[in-house]
Amino acid sequence: MVDVSPNNRLSVLLAHDSEGWQDNVRRLLEPQGVQTLAVRTGREALELMQNTQIHVAVLDQQMPQLGGLQVIRLMRDQKNAPASILLATHLTDHLLHEALGMRVFSVLSKPVDLNVLLDALARILKKRYASRWPSDS
Repeated sequence: MVDVSPNNRLSVLLAHDSEGWQDNVRRLLEPQGVQTLAVRTGREALELMQNTQIHVAVLDQQMPQLGGLQVIRLMRDQKNAPASILLATHLTDHLLHEALGMRVFSVLSKPVDLNVLLDALARILKKRYASRWPSDS
């Protein structure tokens, strides 16, 4: 297992097929001590989560190979499964119901407002880690 760097307090997986979006989020989070790991497909996301400590997985619903909900379904039984944020272009009642049934922490509409993403990450820290960085726990 790859450990989070001691200089980073939170690890966030960015599973999205747009490198530009990943770069924008990375530039926003890394100065705050957040380690970002980027992949472009659902299979890459699953492989990375098997070998790396991930605190939060931000997953696009429409990735190549496996979509975000498929990845969440496959990872939710893993020990220490990360909190998940699902990104979706079309928010339907069916998608929201399915995501809630899989305990997705938040479902965000694409294009994603980065302030909304930051708010979701802050809520995850508050709820799952008692407002403390996971590495401080």
